[in-house]
Amino acid sequence: MERLGTGIGWRPEIADAVEHMPGIDWVEAVAENICPGHLPDSLRRLRERGVTVVPHGVSLGLGGAERPDEGRLAALAERVTALGSPLVTEHIAFVRAGGALTASPRLEAGHLLPVPRTRDALDVLCENVRIAQDALPVPLAVENIAALISWPAEEMTEGQFLYELADRTGVRLLIDVANLHTNHVNRGEDPAKALAELPLEAIAYVHVAGGFARDGVWHDSHAHPVPQPVLDILTDLASRVRPPGVLLERDENFPEPAELRSELASIRRALEAGAELLRTGTQTTEAETPGTHTPGTGAALRARGHETGAAEATRGAFGPPHPRNTGAARQRTGLAQAALLSALVAGTPVPEGFDRVRIGVQARALAAKRADVVAKVAPELPVILGPEYRPAFLGYAQTHPMTGGYRRDALTFAEHLLAAGRPGDGQVRWELREWWLERSGPAPRSGRPVHRLARATRRVLLRR
Repeated sequence: MERLGTGIGWRPEIADAVEHMPGIDWVEAVAENICPGHLPDSLRRLRERGVTVVPHGVSLGLGGAERPDEGRLAALAERVTALGSPLVTEHIAFVRAGGALTASPRLEAGHLLPVPRTRDALDVLCENVRIAQDALPVPLAVENIAALISWPAEEMTEGQFLYELADRTGVRLLIDVANLHTNHVNRGEDPAKALAELPLEAIAYVHVAGGFARDGVWHDSHAHPVPQPVLDILTDLASRVRPPGVLLERDENFPEPAELRSELASIRRALEAGAELLRTGTQTTEAETPGTHTPGTGAALRARGHETGAAEATRGAFGPPHPRNTGAARQRTGLAQAALLSALVAGTPVPEGFDRVRIGVQARALAAKRADVVAKVAPELPVILGPEYRPAFLGYAQTHPMTGGYRRDALTFAEHLLAAGRPGDGQVRWELREWWLERSGPAPRSGRPVHRLARATRRVLLRR
């Protein structure tokens, strides 16, 4: 396993700070935000200095019921090649559902949603991972995600699910300790138990990030400082195995460079504390490492996870892999995911067995994220609409699920307002209509004087 060292998530907003930050061995960039033929100057300079750049995909949907889209896989492979990356990463999640497989409308979540830890979902995920591995030019690592909701009637713990996935496919794991903390708070899952069940030798690297508590749940925001419980889980992990790489994620609400450097220093201290425990074989207790979980990292537990105990526990409970009807599993998984996503984004009834309150919290979080991302991909909309933008978009989102990505969402939102004769201010409505006309056609409108004059004349006539 290639040793990456200490890294940070590269984002355009902090590109300059990342370039000048000492002790950065590698960076990770969101794959969908990279154009292979026009790499940002900052990333090019980092690569020329020998800094490794790893593309991190967010839209493949490997946990979805359908096979991975060939176009998305080809695009991901193109970015790997352009960046000269030693590996590529994605998520164990589904991001869309519906369509031909379920004979229902195709819906987009705009977010990473958890897959059920069932045999059906595992079979589908394993096949999808194998398809992706065959299409990508470098090894693939997949990340455990944070979740607000739990699926009913799950058959495995998170650790067991990840162990079988790695065992059956050979895929590497990107372990996000912040997500383990999120699932501890939101779903009552013990991070130490998950770590004890993992195939530690499969870990490619580790994510560390911050979040916040609201509505009785923990939100994995990537926009807040890393809390101590997350660092405690990192220490626990480092007391079991020396991770090849650790990376700080921050996606928005970027602090001053000094604060980022301070967070990286805290991460290094947590790793050093874990490494010392690994070296001495010392049992960690909650008194020694304050936090919200009990790490339990004694030598006997580490040996059990490294050698046969975890494998025997997993195989004993579920048996060895055996041939299954993946086509039928895909349809069952697809129907379940479509029903859940429809409840979250289209207001249909909550499927049986789910916590209705949590579904409501997740639905509001998805709508809020849509509003935030649309404001980023179409920054003119909040400028044109002013304070009306957010309430108008959240009202629109209640009855208009996303079906074609955020840029299409922005156009559909504008169409929705214009069709309803909104906004009430005629000047604002005209500006919104001009914005929509400029972007809704197959090509930008001509800037030639004769065409500008024709458009101006038409506007005058329309106002009469």
